[in-house]
Formats: sequence, C-alpha cells, structure tokens
Amino acid sequence: MPTNAASNQPRTSDSLRSRAQPTSSGSWQWLAVGGVLLLFSYGANNISLAMWLAPVFLLRFVRQQRWLVWMPVLYVVEIVASGFQLRGMFPISGISYYIFLAVTGFLALAPYAVDRWLARRIGGVAATLVFPCTWTVLDYLKSLGLFGSWGAAAYSQYGNVSLLQVLSVTGLWGITFLIGWFAAVCNYVWDEGWSSSRARTAACLCVGTIAGVILLGELRMAFFPPSSETVRVASLSRRKLGTEASDATWNRLLANKPTADDLAAIRNWGAAVDNDLLARAEREAQGGAKIVFWGEGNAPVFKEDEPTLLARGSALAARYHIYLGMGLAVWNAGQAKPLENKLVLVQPNGQIAWQYYKAHPVPGGEASIAVTKDGKLRSLDTPFGRLSSVICFDADSPQLLAQAGALGSDIVLDPSNDWRAIDPWHTQMASFRAIEQGVNFVRQTSQGLSAAFDYQGRRLSAMDHYQTTDYDLVSEVPTRGVRTIYSRLGDWFAWLSAAGLLVLFIQAFRLSRMHGAGLEGLSLAC
Repeated sequence: MPTNAASNQPRTSDSLRSRAQPTSSGSWQWLAVGGVLLLFSYGANNISLAMWLAPVFLLRFVRQQRWLVWMPVLYVVEIVASGFQLRGMFPISGISYYIFLAVTGFLALAPYAVDRWLARRIGGVAATLVFPCTWTVLDYLKSLGLFGSWGAAAYSQYGNVSLLQVLSVTGLWGITFLIGWFAAVCNYVWDEGWSSSRARTAACLCVGTIAGVILLGELRMAFFPPSSETVRVASLSRRKLGTEASDATWNRLLANKPTADDLAAIRNWGAAVDNDLLARAEREAQGGAKIVFWGEGNAPVFKEDEPTLLARGSALAARYHIYLGMGLAVWNAGQAKPLENKLVLVQPNGQIAWQYYKAHPVPGGEASIAVTKDGKLRSLDTPFGRLSSVICFDADSPQLLAQAGALGSDIVLDPSNDWRAIDPWHTQMASFRAIEQGVNFVRQTSQGLSAAFDYQGRRLSAMDHYQTTDYDLVSEVPTRGVRTIYSRLGDWFAWLSAAGLLVLFIQAFRLSRMHGAGLEGLSLAC
C-alpha cells in the first residue's frame, strides 16, 4: 500500500527541499555585485543603500554554492572589504591589525553559515528570520568586546533620521534586524517566485514593517520635537601654540626616564596651552555661554601642577557663574600608568562636582598607560537640566551610555580626540547614543568633527577641525531630554532575537525528527 502510506505522511516539501543540492549557475555574478556593494556599505566611503543591497547578493551566492566554495571565498571578500572600509581607522598596526581583520572576517561568515544550514531545514516564511536574528545577536555580542559597537550595521544608516528613531525603542539591533530581514526576504522571493502566496506574504510583512518604522519615525519627529528652552554651550579644542615636546621627549616620559629638560619642555608647552584654554573659556563666558568644556585631554598638566590649574578653573567658573568642564591629561611621571584622562566639572560656585575618568581607553597604546576608575557616569542637576559626561571612545559602548538614560540625563558632554581617518565617522556613531538614551549630546572633537545633537538625532551645530582655525563650537542645546523605551528596557531586542534564533533551532530539530520518522514509515510501507 505505498500510495496510502505516502499520503499519510506529513507535508515535508520544505524539509525535502533542504536536502536538494544548490546550483552554482550564475552565483559568481551575485558575488561580484555583493562584493562591490560591500566595499561601500560601512566606514570611510559609506553609502547607506549599499548596506541594504550587499547582503542580498552575498546571501544569494552562499545559497547557490557548496560550503567548501563559498566559505573561503566569502571569507576573503569580507576581509578585503573590512580593510577597505576601515582603512586608517583603527589604532592598532602590525600583526595585531591582521589578526583583527582575520577575526572580523570569520565573524562576518556566521550569519551566512547559520542561514545556509538552518533556513533550508525550516522552510516557509519563518526561515526568513534566521539570517536577521543571527546577525542581530552577533552585532550585539561584538558590542560587548574591546572595540565596542564598531562594525554594527546600523551605523551605515546615519543621516536617515526617520529610520533612526527606532533606536529609541530597539537600539542598534532593530536596524541590523531590518537590514538582515530584507536580504533574507529578497532571497525567499527569489527562490519561490512572486506567484507564491507565501513569498508575497513575506515581502509584504517585511516591506510593511520597514515602511511602518520610517513612518512612525517621521511622526515622532513631527509631533514630539524638543520643545524646552535651550542653553548656550561652548566647547573648545586646544590650538597649536609654542613648540610641543618632541616624540623622543614623550617616549622617555612614558618609559619613566624623562630628563630635566624633558619635564621642562612638557611643562612650558602645557602651560601655554592651559592659559589659552582658560582665556578662551573666559571669552565664551563673557559671550553668554553657561556651559563651557574642553576637548579630551586638551589641557596637559603634571600631577603636582594640577591643584593650581584646578584652582584657576574654579575661580573662572565662580567669576562668571558657569559650569566649566576641564578636559585634562594629567601626567604622573614614574607611575605604571602615568595618564589620567578625565573631565573635571566645576560648578558656578567654584566647587568641583565630579572628576570623571575615561571608562574605556582605546585598546592598545592608550589602554596601556591610562588610569581607569569605577566606570560609573556622574550626573548633576542644574538650571539647564541634568548633566552627565563621557569621554570619546566611551560613546562607542551603548551599554555604558545606558547609565545616562538610567540617570535621567538631559545633556551629555563628550570631550573627544580623533584623527583624520575617522572624521566624521566617529562623531556620526556617537550621535546614535542621543536617540537611544533620549539625551542631548555635545561632542567636542580635537582632530575631528565636533557637533551637537538633540535627542532625536538632529544636528544642531558642527565644526570640523580640518576646516577651521578657531576650534570653538557654540551650540544652543535643549535643556530637557526624554526617557526612551530603550533607556528603560535596554538590549531587549537583541535578547528577543537570541530567543527567536533558539526557537528556530528547536523547530529545525523537530522537523528533522518528523522528516526522519516519515521516511522510515514510507520505507516500511513499501
């Protein structure tokens, strides 16, 4: 009774399809298209649309090729693309840089490998969730590492402010999911054909969701813009003054072998810089600024000279009734870690509100010499809202900035120091923290783009270090932020994606067992 036995078996067309061998016809052209798009999907020459399209074609290539072909080929493509996207951006070199690229390429394969193995076993519309869930979880896990959220797909969408409003709900992970889902659905429609009702359902769900997110973002910006009063914030970067100490002088200081001449050279240069920063801060206070702060480590000072510099800053703040953020690079010669990279906030009464030490020194050179403390953000209630601060690389960690949201901060000051290769990319990345946590964000960047953003990601002011000679940025910043869903619930969407991926694995296992039982029953019936 083979006919009846077969008719009683569960429908396993999707499972049977998963056993079919992929065809490689035309797959290399999709690799070429996807590889070219990948070069411009992130980093130095970012084109936001390229991030949406590159995985569509790369996923097509993977699904049409054997494992032994697509894995090494895509690995090389990912490494080349990362090197092109991030050229000059990373503060590591030599063998460490090549190890970084090798690991980056390996991690980039994970969403494709999981999709290749799992989606074919599940089938149907549910299979389109494998790729985006895996990519989202991977992006989240990488953000917990040494380099923070560098590499997150969402950063490619800077400028699409309507779409970026979803950051206030899901963080970076919602955008990663949408990009990955779009790629998976395109391939599902490609496989099934538009005549398939399931393919049309998947396409409508995906496109409708993306359109809905953008529409809700537009509505948020149109009906709930910042409406509070503003405060004048002046942020300053140091200028080139006098003769800076030579590299040899600094190297001897870091090796704990400075000469008397070395110490004198650093002290004299530092004094000129500090005097200039104080004079310019006074000028901005006279011009009406209520909050003034300096870029990261802009005021160099030896530990023994620090009290005098702080006293001068306190006197200035008290004289003009301003909040003065002094970005200090305090050098303590002879210590294992001689650098204190911190922001000292002085109140209008001349008292110090906090000394915030950079929580995440840049891996490599800075991390090896910089003192860190408890990694906790500080806050201060003022007539202009609740203030908090981070320093440069700190802002690449969404988890650290979650403290600003939990503290109910209204304005976050971010003294920073970049270099040309990451200008303006690094500041664009930092602006995402404003939307996520519902804070108004001011980033003063030596050697890069300085900018202020409101809590919906609108750029309020900007100044590029390489296109000015004054290095002063004046911004009118809203004095009230908002509490966002993301600031309250944190990385819930990343965890939801992880849970969804687990369910998909369980479903694939269940279908495999059903399929195995069905084939065994069919064999016995025959």
